[in-house]
Amino acid sequence: MKCPGQDSRYWKKGAIFESNCPKCNHVVEFFKDDPARKCNHCGHRFLNPNMDFGCASYCEFAEQCIGSLPPELMAQKENLLKERVAVEMKKYFKSDFKRIGHAMRVARHAENIGKKEGTNLAVVLAAAYLHDIGIHEAERKHNSTAAAYQELEGPPIARAILEKLGARPELIEEVCDIVAHHHHPRPEETPNFKVLFDADLITNLEEGRKEHPMDSEKLNSIIEKSFLTETGKQEAMSRLAGQ
Repeated sequence: MKCPGQDSRYWKKGAIFESNCPKCNHVVEFFKDDPARKCNHCGHRFLNPNMDFGCASYCEFAEQCIGSLPPELMAQKENLLKERVAVEMKKYFKSDFKRIGHAMRVARHAENIGKKEGTNLAVVLAAAYLHDIGIHEAERKHNSTAAAYQELEGPPIARAILEKLGARPELIEEVCDIVAHHHHPRPEETPNFKVLFDADLITNLEEGRKEHPMDSEKLNSIIEKSFLTETGKQEAMSRLAGQ
């Protein structure tokens, strides 16, 4: 049975309306159930201004429902993805507040660095929330939290979370690749990896200094030699050097 609201026989006044193209101001006719229309004058495709697309920004079946998502919705979808990854990370770690706190601090630094470096924050923050997601499996399978075991066990868990949330395949692949070697930079690295690496390093240094204080000379040497971005180095100097 077709929903009466979607059946044109039941449509009322205003179900067919006109809207101006945001690019050229040409008049474009919309039916109320059109997700988007292409302007016949300039060719620009834009969203139906009278339709609520809130669900499409997070629903994994959005493209099946309304077709290929316009750029505006793709941006909104990835913006919301960051928040939903954080929620899934917290659900996965449950009462392990140490790991949750670490991931949240890494994400905070990653966002600060990523904004200044001009990187893809959807990738950077998803990687920040999930970079240590394999630590419980590393402990369970290998009785160790060593970096190599975290990098081995993390990607399948990160992939399952991101697929559940309907993330783009390209984003999933990049995030899983970062998780798989986040402690071991390659000779050539992506800007997104560099931001995550620096954010994790700042957080590890902050946390480590609480248990094992470090003299200024050694700290300055680490900051000078270990960071992969200039912004990360500046953030470390600001956060750590004066403490």
